[in-house]
Amino acid sequence: MASTGNMQNTQISALMRGLHGAVLDIVAVMNRPQRDEQMVRAAGIRLDRALFPLLVLVERLGPVALGELADRVGRDHTTISRQAAKLESLGLILRQPGRRDRRVREAVITPAGKEMTDRIDATRERIMRRTLADWPPDEVETLVRLVRRYADAMMEPPVEGVPEGEIRLSPGKSTRSAPADDSR
Repeated sequence: MASTGNMQNTQISALMRGLHGAVLDIVAVMNRPQRDEQMVRAAGIRLDRALFPLLVLVERLGPVALGELADRVGRDHTTISRQAAKLESLGLILRQPGRRDRRVREAVITPAGKEMTDRIDATRERIMRRTLADWPPDEVETLVRLVRRYADAMMEPPVEGVPEGEIRLSPGKSTRSAPADDSR
């Protein structure tokens, strides 16, 4: 017969695998080019799909260094610089010297860019309301709170050589999770 500790570790491992699988599914959906095209179309704006995530990030994070944008979207700095130039030529962002380091180029949203991201936000909210329509309000609040908490924890730099953290399952809580394929 397995000890309670080993059984709990097995259950926690299954939960972590399930969480990883869910996050991969969310990232996969959010990274689909068709999804961005649908969002742009539904928002009634004209913008190249490749520029869409960059514009949203500049609005959310700005002023933001072009190098940080490159890291966040997983593209090289030259590609981001070229795309930022395109957004600037459309009057949606401005590139300026960095606040802390004048050699660094930062991007900031313009009023026209903000108007466009406001339309995107309204469209995103309609989609999310439809997605969560049958969820009780307290579960939506819990989802938002926990996803924010998880995202904040993930933003912390990884520490090597950290011993396994201890997670205790609450008595009577189900630890079943849908099978997840984390090979992606």
